[in-house]
Amino acid sequence: MNKYHTVKKNEDFYNAIHNGFYLKNNLYTIYINDNKIDRFRIGISVSKKIGNAVHRNYYKRQTRSIIDKYKKNYQIGYDYIIILRKDFSSSSFEEKDRLFNELLIKLNNRFLKEK
Repeated sequence: MNKYHTVKKNEDFYNAIHNGFYLKNNLYTIYINDNKIDRFRIGISVSKKIGNAVHRNYYKRQTRSIIDKYKKNYQIGYDYIIILRKDFSSSSFEEKDRLFNELLIKLNNRFLKEK
């Protein structure tokens, strides 16, 4: 995931969370919102409740690795905000990978049907 495809501004996070569509499971909450540009962008948020800075950065690196694996599943013109939930720290990487892919496919199917 390169810098070109990241959501950085607090305003963009706010718009996606308050105006977007979302789905969640026990590891992730993923919001999707129209960004009106010609690329998809992804933002990752990890709460301080999950661990200290070292653990949070480790979980973000794991999530970026999973995100890169499923680049073909993202829709151009949308922001994806991924919020990691508390159970994330106690799950295996394979489970994180599987649950992320399932949730992303379900999110795209439901959101695009509503549009």
